[in-house]
Amino acid sequence: MKLEAAALGLVLVLPIACGGAPTPATSVQVVSPGAAACPACPEAGGSGGDAAKRPPTVDEARTFFDQVDKDLRRLWTARDRAAWVNQNFITDDTEMLSAAAEEATSAYVGQAVVAARRFKDLNLPVDLARQMVLLRTSQTVPAPSDASERRELAEIQSWMTSTYGKGKYCPKRLNGNCLTLDELDKTLAKSRNYDELLEAWTGWHSIAPPMKDKFARYVELGNKGAREVGFADMGDLWRSGYDMPAADFEADIERLWQETKPFYDELHCYVRAKLREKYGKDKVGERAPIPAHLLGNMWAQEWNNVYDVVEPYKGQPSLDVGKNLVAKKYDAQKMVRLGESFFVSLGMDKLPSTFWDRSLFTRPKDRDVVCHASAWDPQYANDLRIKMCIKPTEEDLITIHHELGHDYYYHQYYTRPMLFQGGANDGFHEGIGDTLALSVTPQYLKNLGLLDQLPTNDKALLNQQMKMAMEKVSFLPFGLLIDKWRWDVLSGKVPKGRYNEAWWALRTKYQGVAAPAPRSEADFDAGAKYHIPASTPYVRYFLARIYQFQFHRALCKAAGHTGPLDKCSIYGNKEAGKRLMAMLSLGASKPWPTALATLSPGETKADATALLEYFAPLRGWLKDQIKGEKCGW
Repeated sequence: MKLEAAALGLVLVLPIACGGAPTPATSVQVVSPGAAACPACPEAGGSGGDAAKRPPTVDEARTFFDQVDKDLRRLWTARDRAAWVNQNFITDDTEMLSAAAEEATSAYVGQAVVAARRFKDLNLPVDLARQMVLLRTSQTVPAPSDASERRELAEIQSWMTSTYGKGKYCPKRLNGNCLTLDELDKTLAKSRNYDELLEAWTGWHSIAPPMKDKFARYVELGNKGAREVGFADMGDLWRSGYDMPAADFEADIERLWQETKPFYDELHCYVRAKLREKYGKDKVGERAPIPAHLLGNMWAQEWNNVYDVVEPYKGQPSLDVGKNLVAKKYDAQKMVRLGESFFVSLGMDKLPSTFWDRSLFTRPKDRDVVCHASAWDPQYANDLRIKMCIKPTEEDLITIHHELGHDYYYHQYYTRPMLFQGGANDGFHEGIGDTLALSVTPQYLKNLGLLDQLPTNDKALLNQQMKMAMEKVSFLPFGLLIDKWRWDVLSGKVPKGRYNEAWWALRTKYQGVAAPAPRSEADFDAGAKYHIPASTPYVRYFLARIYQFQFHRALCKAAGHTGPLDKCSIYGNKEAGKRLMAMLSLGASKPWPTALATLSPGETKADATALLEYFAPLRGWLKDQIKGEKCGW
């Protein structure tokens, strides 16, 4: 079959064989989305014409959403299986297949949203009213109704994701050999040579400028699609998915940031002082933003890789889990099985056998893949997978818990209608695995033989808190600013000619970091972060950093824990597991405050006090350490 068929609006459904490889071409199934594209419309070939002439009924609404459920299962499965193949086998052909599947889905959802308006004034049963709400925001990037524009948008989305996945830096000194993001990340994490770090940072950011023009066109087309389904722009659509008006949501996340900002500012002040000691005042100034390449991460989003530079007390028991992962010969699958065992200890099921056959655990040597860690259920039927290029590091061990959190969420709700197969909100989905990772305490790691000694005195415990804060607290402003930048771009406040200027203005304002090399509008530094070309809204990760401590506190109460929050581990506690599964099984069927109250009776709003309670010992120590420092920037 010629690939041009896909570009005409047909979904090419590729069955996946074990290991993620596509089955032979003779198995390709061609499905047209048009037959059920809009069940309530006359052009769908159903009873839409007659129905439109009389007042709608609840029975008609139920028939409509029953059909939507069937259609979404077919279309979303086709889309996600095509995306899985594309991200695991990046070629021009798989890119086209992924684009065609995305196009078919966006066309359907746009028509269905418009058709559903017929029922908006009915007094619908709770389940149908909830599906009305969720359908409207179900398409992250809504496509225009114009077929050629819809196709163009889908192709741009697929191209940007593939371009990121294929990104490499090819320095002249290596005579044609190129460095992947994995290799450049390793340099950022391990090197303490200023110039070597600078080369790795600028090298990776050089992959992004070719995306800039296409990203600007993507903004135009996505905004057009958003307006057609009743939103001001795509950013307005994204902010509307939190069971409150978009403006109220913005105010709520600003509230959470203001509650946590003083702690971040204290951590920033201390870390900057330590980096100044390491690199000198000429590299790290007083009351100046920190150069972004010195914080151990390509995007300076988490700082735990430079813990050795900021460690409060030397000579305490080592917290280096990575060393023991290597010594004890933990390969990728063994690390994933370790993560699985935590969920199973709470009373959850083991992962299905297909998970081990179909997941990607390490970077292949023979092809380009998108190595950014992600979790999948492409068939919305317990077809659980992860895609991740795992290395024997503590960071990857924590990431495994994060991704398995997604998979176990999928597992708890996969029998529900398609529109309910999601988190209570996207921040819930991101926070679940991280919640359990908070129970990966030193005692737990010691029991596994991954820590040689326990931190038993105040100095050792402060070291442990510092190490965690360098990941959890350092991330907060980054988690917020990504979408603040995109919301301004999508609203038109930031035009294409100011993309990079606005990006660094927000990086400086919120994070207190600065570009380590001269930047201009010829650069597109936002595009060097996966979630920008991959169209993944990002404020969910900010929320997850807040939620995970709130969830942890609730689960610790359920487990009967009475001591300090940072000492609690729910590993093996079936009562905590039962409470967690009750929330996960709701999926998106209830507003998120109801889901939160299921986990933590009496709580119905996001609350940063649990995070502040968890880190109270460290925060008191930090305030003493930064006396005399010129904090701020």
